[in-house]
Amino acid sequence: TVEAFTRPAGLPPGSSRALGWDTPSAEGSSAGSFLSAASFGHTGFTGTSIWIDPTRDLFVILLSNRVHPTRENQRIREVRPAVADAVVRALADAPAPSRRAASPPVRVGLDRVAAGETAALAGKRLGLLAHAASVTLDGRHAIDVLRDRGLDLVRLFAPEHGLQSRAAAGEPVPGGTDGATGLPVVSFYGTDSRPRPEDFAGLDALVIDLQDAGVRFYTYSSTMLLALEAAAEAGLELVVLDRPNPLGGLRVAGPQRLPPESFPESLVSRAPGPLLHGLTLGEMARYANARRARPARLTVVPMLGWRRGMTWHETGRPWVAPSPNLRSADAALAYPGVALLEATNVSEGRGTVAPFLRLGAPWLDPAKVRVEAPGFRLVPTRFTPHGSPAAPDPKHREVECAGFAVEVVDPASADPYALGIALLRELSRQPGFAWTRDGAALAWLLGGTGPAELLENATKLGERGSGARRWLAERAPALLYRGD
Repeated sequence: TVEAFTRPAGLPPGSSRALGWDTPSAEGSSAGSFLSAASFGHTGFTGTSIWIDPTRDLFVILLSNRVHPTRENQRIREVRPAVADAVVRALADAPAPSRRAASPPVRVGLDRVAAGETAALAGKRLGLLAHAASVTLDGRHAIDVLRDRGLDLVRLFAPEHGLQSRAAAGEPVPGGTDGATGLPVVSFYGTDSRPRPEDFAGLDALVIDLQDAGVRFYTYSSTMLLALEAAAEAGLELVVLDRPNPLGGLRVAGPQRLPPESFPESLVSRAPGPLLHGLTLGEMARYANARRARPARLTVVPMLGWRRGMTWHETGRPWVAPSPNLRSADAALAYPGVALLEATNVSEGRGTVAPFLRLGAPWLDPAKVRVEAPGFRLVPTRFTPHGSPAAPDPKHREVECAGFAVEVVDPASADPYALGIALLRELSRQPGFAWTRDGAALAWLLGGTGPAELLENATKLGERGSGARRWLAERAPALLYRGD
């Protein structure tokens, strides 16, 4: 009964309303940006509100009187989400009792710059490659941190999704001028994803502060590697402010990319190693730089308190979306598996309140699908994808889909690659299923491995394969953090 009253009912179509409560909408929700997709709440005419996040065992209650001195006062629309976000930040993403968090929270490279613990950036003309998740534990953005420290920040660079992480997947990001600072912005996801020599003119160092997702087809690792190559060629120092791999550093699984001479490289396939590589961006930069004939001048500002066995839930840090559809730590954990459905005619949840935590199709019968994967539970549900700036044209737009809500029941044991393989195997047997472009879309996503090879050789290509064992040995010299 509780689930029925707190799950979006889709009435009217596109509404985030449940039968008795509201749920977080895709944009402009009074729940703010950090409460999980499982949250539910209610608002009152005088400005009061309550939001309940069962995944964090967290209640956010606001008592107010927004009708004084006049009912025309509408600023409560800004206050409610700000209060919800402030509560989550103050409680360091308050995990549910079953989800052990680090105490004190993990400190990322940017936190250490903010505290004056590194001189790596002093006295240099800096460029900064960043996005919305480039923030300190208390929510200060990297742009503000560098300027507040008196550092000479002269140019900004934007990856896929842009500086604000609002552009949809694949949407070109224009360059221009940052409205808040007046600094020039150069896009690394426009007409050319490879930095040009003139992009670095007048700089002494390029600072990279990006929150990655730990899976090869998430483009930030490829963008970082292209910047590393360009910096080496230009004789420019590269400084990586390191951040956690949200999957942890022990999950290594999936096929390696094919050599460039066998399959063309792209932003979804440039990163080395298995699909789940188990590296932070700082470690990946060290790995790639050590294999260059002409290495870049590389500095990594490491984290403090992070260990390889941690998922995001254990870092003690609030999740800030690095892209518009990766909205929670649970979604990040499910993403490497559920995102494989992008290569099929099954919705991966884009256009819903919980991308990568919803999957389904109009033709799917959930009663005939049996999927099990460690750490995850699939609950039958129905949803209707709607177009939005985050997903302008999602699969099955405005068509009701039957499928599943993906729940993370144990982050420590969650195996997203096993989830993805189980989903593809089971769904590909269902009437109505189809591979996008006859399987070519999956090969593009995986760097050359198509459906038949993936499903027939999942164990060989997965974490138990000899290729993964070789990778563990190859990456060892680049590691910065303990394995426990």
